[in-house]
Amino acid sequence: MTEYGIEVRVTPRRGILDPQGKAVGGALSSLGFDGVGEVHVGRLIVFGLAAESEADARERADAMCRQLLANPVTEDYQVAVRAPAGSAA
Repeated sequence: MTEYGIEVRVTPRRGILDPQGKAVGGALSSLGFDGVGEVHVGRLIVFGLAAESEADARERADAMCRQLLANPVTEDYQVAVRAPAGSAA
């Protein structure tokens, strides 16, 4: 088994009400930052995962997202698998 670094980015789906994003967008505007479009606030989840291969790590992390880390009805997610420390990849 090898430990891979996993990064999961979870964001509200387009078209879903995002009050936190709206508040950040309004605050940026009131601070004079012009030209800021629609703002979405999400979260980043980082963890290590022991797996047989990079594909296995990605598959297991995806299952974790579907079952716990993201709400599939209101959120989108992206999984990034990082090579183990000390590897050439």
